[in-house]
Amino acid sequence: MTSTLTPTQEGMSFALSAEQRMIVQHVRDFCRAEIAPRAAEYDRSGEYPREQLRGLAELGLLGATVPEEWGGAGLDSVTYALCLEEIAAADSSVAVIVSVQNGLPEQMILKYGTDEQRGKYLRPLAEGRHIGAFCLTEAHAGSDAASLRMRAERDGDGWILNGSKAWITSGGVADTFLVMARTGGPGARGVSCFIVGKGTPGLSAGKPEEKMGQHAAQTTTVTFEDVRVPHANLVGEEGQGLVIALSSLDSGRVGIGMLALGIARSALEHAARYANEREQFGKKIREFEGVSFKIARMAAKIEAARLVALKAAWLKDQGQPFSKEASVAKLLGSEAAVEVTRDAVQIFGGNGYSREYPVERLYRDAKITEIYEGTSEIQQLVISRAVFAELGG
Repeated sequence: MTSTLTPTQEGMSFALSAEQRMIVQHVRDFCRAEIAPRAAEYDRSGEYPREQLRGLAELGLLGATVPEEWGGAGLDSVTYALCLEEIAAADSSVAVIVSVQNGLPEQMILKYGTDEQRGKYLRPLAEGRHIGAFCLTEAHAGSDAASLRMRAERDGDGWILNGSKAWITSGGVADTFLVMARTGGPGARGVSCFIVGKGTPGLSAGKPEEKMGQHAAQTTTVTFEDVRVPHANLVGEEGQGLVIALSSLDSGRVGIGMLALGIARSALEHAARYANEREQFGKKIREFEGVSFKIARMAAKIEAARLVALKAAWLKDQGQPFSKEASVAKLLGSEAAVEVTRDAVQIFGGNGYSREYPVERLYRDAKITEIYEGTSEIQQLVISRAVFAELGG
C-alpha cells in the first residue's frame, strides 16, 4: 500500500488514508486484547511470547514491509511504524522482536540477497513461520562494530565460521541468523555477512541474559564452532557485511524510535488516568500544576518525537536518504521514553515504585531503547556528521 503522507509546497501532509487508519485500529484492538493483558506476566516469567507472535504473524506484521511476492504484507513504512507503536504500547518485549525481524534480517535479505535467498529464507520470515536474529555485536565490539573478531574462512565451496556474538535478541529461539564475520583484514572492509540456519552443526545459544527490562524478548549469546555454510549463504559481496548491517540499521532505528514512543505513550496514559483518579489535599492531583504541567511536557515530548519518526519513515517510502532522520528519531524517541516513564513513576508516587502498577515495568523497559541498535552517543555521532556534511565540511 502507499502512504498518503505526501509532500506539498509547504512540506508534508500527515493525513492517513482510511485504509491506514483501519489497519492501525485493527492492530490496536488486537494488542489491547491479546498482548497487553499478558505483559506483566511475561515480565515476571521471561516466557517467550510465541502465542502473541503467531497472532501478529496472522496480521502480516512479522513481514510488514516485505513485498507480497516474498510473503510479506507490503505495508508502507509509515503504517508499519504506527503499528509498531501500538505493539510497544501493549508490551515492548513483543515489539522489539517484531522490530528486529522487520528492520534487520528481512531488510538485509530483501535489499542485498539473491532471489534464491529470498525464497528460502526471507519468505518464511515474512510469513511469520520463522524468527530472525541479527548477529553483529560481540563482547568486546559494541559501538565499535568494525573491531569484531568472529572469523569466516573459505573452505572449498563454503565457509567455516568461528566466534561468538553477544546480546542477540531471540538468539535462543531464532530459525535464521544474519551473521557478520571477518573474511579479510582489520577494519570495516574485512567483514562479510552470512545466513546461518537453525540446527546447523556447531551453532549454539547461551541461556537468556538476566536483564533490567524487556524480559520476554530473550537475549542470549550465540556461539559458532566450526559452523559450515555454503557460499550461496553469503549475502551481498565479500567485504560488504558492515555496509549491509549499517544500512539496515537505519530501518531498525526508525522502528526503535516508534517502539520507544509506544512505551512512553502507555506511561502517559497510565499517569493521566491515575492523576484523574488520585486525590490528595481534598482534590484530584491533576489539579495541581506540579502534576498537570508534568503531563503536558510528557505529551509534548511524545508528539515531537513521533513527528520526526514518521518523517524518517516517509523518507524511506519515497526512496530518499533517511539515515540522519532515523538517528534523530531513535535519539529523541528513546530520550522521551526514559523521561516520560520516569515522570510517570513520579506522578504515581510510592505506588509507581511497586510492581502492582505498570509504570514500574515501563520505566525498566524504556532504558534499553537508549542503548540497543546504536547508543544515544552513536546517534549523536551520526547526526553531527550529517550536519557537517550538509555544510560541505
